[in-house]
Amino acid sequence: MKKVLFLLLIIANSVVAQNAESLFSTANDLYKNNKYEEAIELYKKIETQGMISSELYYNLGNSYYKLNKVGPSIYYYEKALKINPLNEDVQNNLVFAKRLALDNIEELPKTVFQKFKINYLQKLSYNQWAMILVGFSFLGSFFFLLFYFAHTPSKKRFYFVSFSLSFIFLFITLFITLNQYSFYKNNKEAIVFAEKTEVRNAPTFNSEEVFTLHEGTKVIVLDAIDNWKKIKLADGKIGWIIANEIKLIE
Repeated sequence: MKKVLFLLLIIANSVVAQNAESLFSTANDLYKNNKYEEAIELYKKIETQGMISSELYYNLGNSYYKLNKVGPSIYYYEKALKINPLNEDVQNNLVFAKRLALDNIEELPKTVFQKFKINYLQKLSYNQWAMILVGFSFLGSFFFLLFYFAHTPSKKRFYFVSFSLSFIFLFITLFITLNQYSFYKNNKEAIVFAEKTEVRNAPTFNSEEVFTLHEGTKVIVLDAIDNWKKIKLADGKIGWIIANEIKLIE
């Protein structure tokens, strides 16, 4: 009975994958024919099936960009980069999309360590770092077995050094993976979807307006109370915004 259920599950997943592939191809054809809204509907249908990918979000970003919808285009480019930070096509198109946003926010100066994290460590997602971690664990185990069964002293020394280096890199990669995972969980980024919104100094409508934001601006969500989100900008400004005027990049 369990084998039958397992086979049915495999068949069902195969059918869903084939359906998603067919929808993706059709959506791409619609995009090429300038039918961007119809293409978006199909891309989102694939998303609801759970068949997400960097390419899917990239195409969604492109479709919204063609419709001059700044917020959604930036949002989906950012989601694509969450999955694959090394996707150069997404990086390039995100630069063009951000030029359509009205807010010009200057980032705070970064320390050498922060620059190193952004330029190197954050070039890969924590999932990609985890894959490298698994690779080093297999490599270390492989060299340990070779060391254990080797008979000549020269080979034992070589395999021992290789085994030791593999596990040193394994622990370094483990630290980076955990650090990136913590960063991902604690830095909840969002995109402003409202055309224009006032950010206040407290989560109430009668509180003071501290600054204004426009569609497409990226923020970090620090806290939430009722229908309000506490946000932080790249320049360090902090305030409260109505929750449904931003969308979390998840």
